[in-house]
Amino acid sequence: MTEAAEATLLAQRLAAVRERMDAACRRAGRAPDSVRLLPISKTVPVERLRAAVGAGLSCLGENKVQEARLKAEAMSDLPVSWSIVGHLQTNKAKEVARFASAFQALDSLRVAEALERRLEIEDRTLEVLVQVNTSGEASKFGLAPEDVVGFARELPAFPRLRVGGLMTLAIFSADAERVRGCFRLLRSIRERLRQDGPQEIAFEALSMGMSGDFEIAIEEGATIVRVGQAIFGPRTTSDAYYWPGVAGAPAP
Repeated sequence: MTEAAEATLLAQRLAAVRERMDAACRRAGRAPDSVRLLPISKTVPVERLRAAVGAGLSCLGENKVQEARLKAEAMSDLPVSWSIVGHLQTNKAKEVARFASAFQALDSLRVAEALERRLEIEDRTLEVLVQVNTSGEASKFGLAPEDVVGFARELPAFPRLRVGGLMTLAIFSADAERVRGCFRLLRSIRERLRQDGPQEIAFEALSMGMSGDFEIAIEEGATIVRVGQAIFGPRTTSDAYYWPGVAGAPAP
């Protein structure tokens, strides 16, 4: 597929996602501009991401730091900002501090300290969201709901981290009410933080909802939805490898 054809297809998918977002906002009595779309581009090759920028995207989210960094370097000629949405080890804080505009999975003071040190060196700040494990699943990262307020009270000690709100991954279930319950819990934690958390942090953002459940998330108050496959299509076997055309990427 040519880049122009790819851009056309991506533009159609983007329009369909935004139409669904707007419809969910109307059902919830919310303004459409109260929800921001963060396209998740993990495993998507650079060639397709260039077409996506041509279709109007200016921000992308990635789970893995190495993948995000290589793509950012390969697309440094384009006006794209990068958000890291996956779990971060402290030894990767140096890379995140250098190029990312946001980190949506903060759940450790050790990571906060590592980011603060590296951001000081880079003379940068970083938007961060605190990740909460609202499903209670051992396979998911994030703070336990009962630990969020205490954790948040420590965050003003890290002035380079611009804490904007909370993030969660809902349970993967065909039962919409179980999914909805995860989003409602995150919203209730935000309300608790506004009462008992540090007053200098507003906790406005709720990043919740992905391709399979973003409409429910919007109905429950999401301000950011993280959508990948509904925009870029199903991942193929080849997408499991690093991305053709990225200098320095390991061979399949």
